[in-house]
Amino acid sequence: MDGTPYPDESHDYPEGLLVVDGQLNLKVGSDEITVRAGEIFIVPVGIAHSVTSGSTGTLVILDA
Repeated sequence: MDGTPYPDESHDYPEGLLVVDGQLNLKVGSDEITVRAGEIFIVPVGIAHSVTSGSTGTLVILDA
């Protein structure tokens, strides 16, 4: 992650977002969520989510 925001997206499967290092700034619906190194966030099926600016580090995306 290089600090660049990414627009809303949603999927027909759950998506796991594992932060290896750094932090991920997410917007899920109207909630702003910070996922830190060593944490995983599971985005439920069909839920719109986006990456907000300032996210840096290494992210592993797990598509089920």
